[in-house]
Order: sequence, then C-alpha cells, then structure tokens
Amino acid sequence: MSILAVIQARMGSTRLPGKVLLPLGGVPMVLRVVERAARIAGVEDVIVATSTLKGDDALAACVTNAGVSCFRGDQDDVLDRYYRCALERGANVVVRITADCPLLSPAVSSRVLTSYLSGGCDYASNCGARTYPRGLDTEVMSFDALATAWREAVAKPDREHVTAFLAMNPERFRLRNVVDPGATDHSDMRWTVDEPADYELVRRIYDAFDGRTDFEYRDVLALLGQHPDWSMINRDVHQKHYGE
Repeated sequence: MSILAVIQARMGSTRLPGKVLLPLGGVPMVLRVVERAARIAGVEDVIVATSTLKGDDALAACVTNAGVSCFRGDQDDVLDRYYRCALERGANVVVRITADCPLLSPAVSSRVLTSYLSGGCDYASNCGARTYPRGLDTEVMSFDALATAWREAVAKPDREHVTAFLAMNPERFRLRNVVDPGATDHSDMRWTVDEPADYELVRRIYDAFDGRTDFEYRDVLALLGQHPDWSMINRDVHQKHYGE
C-alpha cells in the first residue's frame, strides 16, 4: 500500500498573497508544513501540489530547491490536481493537507490515518464534527474514492474543495469522523493562516518555541494557556466555506 501526503499550495491567496512563503522561524511556511507532514506515522512520501501558473513558479522553486517533490496542475480544479498527482505517484491512499496549516500536528494526523487504515471506511477526517482547532485538518481517502469524485463531481465548489463530493454523498461513501480522544473541544481555536492576523498568531507561536520544530498540539495549547491574549489576535477572521 502506497500512502501519499499531498499538500495543496498556491501563491495567489486573495487575503494574504504569497502567504505560503512567509517565514516562520526563518523557514518558509510551506516547508514547515512539509516537515510536519513527513512525521505522520505511515506516510511514505510527501509532495506539494501547486498550479502551473507563472505566479506559482517561486513556490515550486522553493519546494524543489529544498529537495521536496512538487506536482503542478490546474489552478482552479484542485480535485483534478489531486487525482493526477496521486495517479502519477501510484498512491493507494491519499492524505490531504493544506499549506496554510503550519501548526499541523503529526500526532493528530497520525490518529486520523490510523483510523482510516483500521478499515471500514473510504474517507476519514477530523473536519466533520470538529473537536480540534482549525488548522490541524487532515483528510485521508482511498484512491478509488478520489477517482470517483474526479469522474463524477461537476459543481465548481466540488472541484475546488476536493473532498466535498465525498462528504455530501454519505450513502455512497463510508465516512468516518475522528475526534479528540481526550473528550475536549477546541474547535473555537483558529490555527490556520488566511489573513495577516492569523500569520501574526502563528509567528508568535513559532518564535516562542525558539527554533524547536517538534512541538505538538498539546504544547501549543499549553503555550496559549500562558498567553491567553494571543488567541484573541485572529478571533474576528472569517473562515470561508463551501461555495464562497
């Protein structure tokens, strides 16, 4: 079984252009995500999937110069990009991650992948009934499920959001939601990067760990417990949803 982590990334964010190359502890954000994705137990390879647009040339160069694989595909049809990337790599299982989640938790992502590999589902994620902070999002799907979505999904949001077709067809796909086993709910926390305020929060967190890169979900929670005002920095940032 080939398990591939695919990190979607682009330079053309409307709210924070070029965000994936912004530095965190002196390293571009996208490479921080690669570092963390590579520590997901069971993942055999990590690849960054960006577009063929000229505007993403700098991103592709950053990734490849760091020795990380890069796939380039359609700008708007991200589902097509994922499918062709997985097909080219011969992946049986695809782990979907986004490059604007530099606090991705290898432990949490490993739990999602382990749940998927335990059998009985086509798709597992921690994004349904949320208990984790937004920014630890991890989705795992079979290549067959991805291929079905690629063939049948026609709505533009379904092509953009990759897994929406799976989630909206529970009668066809066996879906599994993974929650925090500690029975805690931190879904009100926002650890993803869409706007300058998000970046400011994440930058402070990286700076606080002073060069450490092995910090985990619980470490960040403890840090924010020491600095409760930090979580207020991006509290008013709107999260875009399906169709927006």
